[in-house]
Amino acid sequence: MTSIDTFDVLTLTDEARKVVLDALSNETPSETLALWIEVTGTRGPGYSYDLYFSELNLAPEDAAVGRDGDVTIVVPMASVERLRGSRLEFASEGGGGLVLVNPNSPAPEELNPGVPANILAFGLDGPLATVAVTVLEEQINPSIAAHGGRADLVALDEETKTAYIKLSGGCQGCAMSRLTLSQGIETTLREAIPELVGVLDVTDHASGDNPFYTSK
Repeated sequence: MTSIDTFDVLTLTDEARKVVLDALSNETPSETLALWIEVTGTRGPGYSYDLYFSELNLAPEDAAVGRDGDVTIVVPMASVERLRGSRLEFASEGGGGLVLVNPNSPAPEELNPGVPANILAFGLDGPLATVAVTVLEEQINPSIAAHGGRADLVALDEETKTAYIKLSGGCQGCAMSRLTLSQGIETTLREAIPELVGVLDVTDHASGDNPFYTSK
């Protein structure tokens, strides 16, 4: 484990530290517990996190373990570089809660795990990709926005003529998303780009904050 004396992965503000210690005081036995912080995946353009109390002696040998004031922190090795330089704060908005301010951002392949890295490297500046982005912005998104949804082109393989689409908002996790993609988005894209061979949905439908849109 990383030495407690040299822990430099993240810090807590005074207010956040007080919130953590207050919560820890309600746990039994509090003296053997540590605050575990780890990256669990991605959410939107950033990371998603899990913060919880667990026994310090369960920390793996390669975990980073340290102290910030009276709070002992455990960061699993897979999350160390993704969290390095972060700051845990307390935000009073929306009823109050802990917020992790992270200067690090997911790599493109982390945000789009269903797309090969070599295809992501092509970017969206190719001739077919440029047309596809325009079609999505001008024809498709204004329509599905009424249902809280959005579709974005994350990659387009100009060689195999395959588009990789990510859905969000009301379309992420929706049971009708496959129908939306095949009969709506794909049809519209193929009409605008006759050369297009395939349209692949690379959405993580299991992690949507709002998988089923509800009108307010």
